[in-house]
Amino acid sequence: MLTEDEIRLNLQEVEQNIVKAAQKVGRKRSEIKLISVSKNNTADVLESAYNCGVRVFGENRVQELVGKMDYFEEKGIKDIEWHLIGHLQTNKVKYIIGRVAMIHSVDSEKLAKAIDDESAKKGAITDVLVELNIGDEDSKFGLGFDNTLEFIEKIAGFKNIRVKGLMCVAPYTDDPEENRQYFSKMKKLSVDIRDKNIDNITMCELSMGMTGDYMVAIEEGATCVRVGTGIFGKRDYSIR
Repeated sequence: MLTEDEIRLNLQEVEQNIVKAAQKVGRKRSEIKLISVSKNNTADVLESAYNCGVRVFGENRVQELVGKMDYFEEKGIKDIEWHLIGHLQTNKVKYIIGRVAMIHSVDSEKLAKAIDDESAKKGAITDVLVELNIGDEDSKFGLGFDNTLEFIEKIAGFKNIRVKGLMCVAPYTDDPEENRQYFSKMKKLSVDIRDKNIDNITMCELSMGMTGDYMVAIEEGATCVRVGTGIFGKRDYSIR
């Protein structure tokens, strides 16, 4: 577990890298949202990050997310933006609607309908991203590249969700340049879908890039990068 000072130093380095990557391709820092991926870190570690200025957190598991949201709410801290970035089961949708800024992992019509239905019950409009399995990996969730447009056209009619863009988890690699091809492909698909002017589909967000490759992702057009290890250090997977 890192100290607050160590987290602050890591954040400074990540910030410098984001600015460097953005400037390299003529982008502004304000175009990129840094999502601090806090999974497997305890709530007090998140509080240390909060003290360092972090206001946007991403969680993979609903139970862990809800516990941390409750922790901060009990302390009267209400200015945190929460993102659900991991796989979401339909039976857990009800726990997060109205509480998260965005769900990054919509990959089935069944899930999209569950989010839409629960949002309607709660009088909410929920922002979502469509997840792609860009590397066609058996171990990962997400739609196939060739199925994405058809899927988006199917769910565009839902009234209580807004499809804001696309998300992917690129293959693990020691060389981030190897993932440039995937990020470039994601950007092109995003633009192609946006140009079709489908109602309720904006394609303004592109969530891609993690600790090992977020600079390349920014160079290829990412608007959200999800950085965990780069901020919080290596995770303790004994924490559940």
